[in-house]
Amino acid sequence: MLKNITLGQYYPADSPVHRLDPRIKILLTLAYIVLVFLVTNWLGYAFLLMGITFACVLSKVPLGYLLKSLRPLRFILIFTFVLNLFFTTGTEVWLDWWIFRITAEGFYRASFFALRMVFLVAGTSMLMLTTSPITLTDGLERLLSPLKVFRFPSHELAMMMTIALRFIPTLLDEADKIMKAQMARGADFESGKLFARAKAMVPLMVPLFVSSFRRADELAMAMESRCYHGGSGRTRMRILRLKWQDLLAVVLMAALFALTIMWG
Repeated sequence: MLKNITLGQYYPADSPVHRLDPRIKILLTLAYIVLVFLVTNWLGYAFLLMGITFACVLSKVPLGYLLKSLRPLRFILIFTFVLNLFFTTGTEVWLDWWIFRITAEGFYRASFFALRMVFLVAGTSMLMLTTSPITLTDGLERLLSPLKVFRFPSHELAMMMTIALRFIPTLLDEADKIMKAQMARGADFESGKLFARAKAMVPLMVPLFVSSFRRADELAMAMESRCYHGGSGRTRMRILRLKWQDLLAVVLMAALFALTIMWG
């Protein structure tokens, strides 16, 4: 069950998207997020679909692997859709029974906001799947480096994000092992009502939290024993430099932005 969660996981491949500068990918992802919120009609979503499909094909990331990122959010998507469907007023009524009232405007609004969430998750997942945690940290730190003038801890923030992203797959794998071990001893995580299933997760969360604190303590001791003192005087094995592929990616995003603004 937990194997379907792709949050924080990196899909290794040799593609033009993987070779892009991480700073460019972060900025393009931010522009994509802004663009998703600027879309006002279905044609705009069609342009976004073409853009995300082109990026998926170019990155060699399987479409099914990208769709896995939506599975953990399926309940939120359904809840958002139902909430907008029944609580949006309109003039063209499709169903009016008891306290339920479905209108054409409500269906349009529910579908629109559900698709917005899908495109947001798919776009941000492309960044995570095509950028390793170390590379992503370097790019984020370089983007935040001008804030050092205001004593902003850009290196420390980037390092914390790297550690968090790095240990998400590890914790998911450990949770899966604990779940299988408890299921072998008779635990049931899949049957019963919602409250019963949530109560059955308590024996899973306790050892997982204990293991997380133990890993955090071991990591802190390892960093201290290696005399880690932050980003001052730190050298880099990889120097980030912009290439023509990065400029081409910016041009393509600008074209998608212009088409969506004009027609979407």
